[in-house]
Amino acid sequence: MAAPTHGQVTAAAPAPLPTGRGIELLLLAFSAVLVTGALVLVEANQEQELTSSLLWVGLAYLALFTVAHAAVRRFAPYADPLILPCVALLNGLGLVMIHRLDLAYAAKAVASGDVVPTEAIPRQVAWTTVGIVLFIAVLWLVRDHRTLARYGYTAGFVGLILLALPGLLPSSITEVNGAKIWLRLGVFSIQPGEFAKILLIVFFAAFLVQKRELFTTAGRRVLGMEFPRPRDLAPLLLAWGLSVGVLVLESDLGTSLLFFGIVLVLLYAATERVSWLIIGLTFFVAGALAAYQLFGHVRVRVQVWLDPFADPSGAGYQIVQALFGLGTGGVGGTGLGAGRPDIVPFANSDFMLSSLGEELGLIGLAAILVVYLVLITRGLRSALAVRDSFGKLLATGLAFALALQVFIVVGGVSKLIPLTGMTLPFLSYGGSSLVGNYALVAVLLRVSNAARAPLPRRPATPAVPLAEAGTELVERPT
Repeated sequence: MAAPTHGQVTAAAPAPLPTGRGIELLLLAFSAVLVTGALVLVEANQEQELTSSLLWVGLAYLALFTVAHAAVRRFAPYADPLILPCVALLNGLGLVMIHRLDLAYAAKAVASGDVVPTEAIPRQVAWTTVGIVLFIAVLWLVRDHRTLARYGYTAGFVGLILLALPGLLPSSITEVNGAKIWLRLGVFSIQPGEFAKILLIVFFAAFLVQKRELFTTAGRRVLGMEFPRPRDLAPLLLAWGLSVGVLVLESDLGTSLLFFGIVLVLLYAATERVSWLIIGLTFFVAGALAAYQLFGHVRVRVQVWLDPFADPSGAGYQIVQALFGLGTGGVGGTGLGAGRPDIVPFANSDFMLSSLGEELGLIGLAAILVVYLVLITRGLRSALAVRDSFGKLLATGLAFALALQVFIVVGGVSKLIPLTGMTLPFLSYGGSSLVGNYALVAVLLRVSNAARAPLPRRPATPAVPLAEAGTELVERPT
């Protein structure tokens, strides 16, 4: 190699930025060890032996998240290395508890001479597979999250259709346990609202970026705060109206609260004005009071929340049993496979938190909530780090959707707020929630990849020796 001539400047190539994929792989392996150990404990306590279920569930879990890691390494190499391991651990613990409840339901049926119910774990593994496939498809199709802003209005239109569809169709194909949130076609059923949530976040993020000046325009100043002009309240009024519409048509308190909360937070994130929060909370209180007076199912939920022991064997049975389960678990829990979480109705879906709390105790629940906290915090960190306004609002909306859903479920099961019937993301049994949340995480990883990826380097200009540098005449102003 020839030595550089006199006057030439050579610059060393910058070291490549770490992608974090090695850390992600290590954390995924740690998650696999925890999940495998939990499966062994469940089978040892329930069956007193290890069955073939341990083998195929464990192998399916390993295969699925190996493929998911390879997809992130290929399509989003700079994405946050903690997001996928958190999802994997939550999903794995959910599979463990669903398998544990299957064993309990089977033992109860055998003891009473009834027909053994169909196991839920094969279906949940199948839904996890579908979720991973959609996760990979989103990473592959959405190479740049900013392209989603071009389809903001289309996403909003489709999201509104999906959100309203169950409420407009006959109850025979949409209603389950009093809530019209399903579409049932034979053996196939889905909750369109889980996918509408993502589409509406895309729409509001694109809309707020496009109309940001409208929402930051100074209005009337009251008590030191700038309140928006009345004609600028249309998006908040629209969100409020849609939330009330969902509550009326579909009897779904959880989705109504989730949707309105997401829009309110996005408005605050886009404008940084506390007045939007005050106005939104005022609308929320007014809507809640009106719903309590007008709708019987809302009154029942509130009355059960205030005093579930007034009817412990009727309307308050679920929450009473859930509270007893949490109390039985105490600080350390009864141990995986050693409790009685199957006594609580919907123990593997709506009341998954009480099932985990009974067998893992306060320590185990705190650890699970910390995993959720890490997942949500890393999503918000991506929102802060990404360079474009649309990406900031998109990641904020996606991360807050997970945070609010966790709060609604934990608050409902622990009697902090009225019970809504929502499920814990990635933990609870259910296909629509699981698949929809995998699509949500894929978009979040795409934003994270853009935030952490190195900026494209400009081509370096060759250095010119000072003696050969050209001169330029500059006219001095008189």
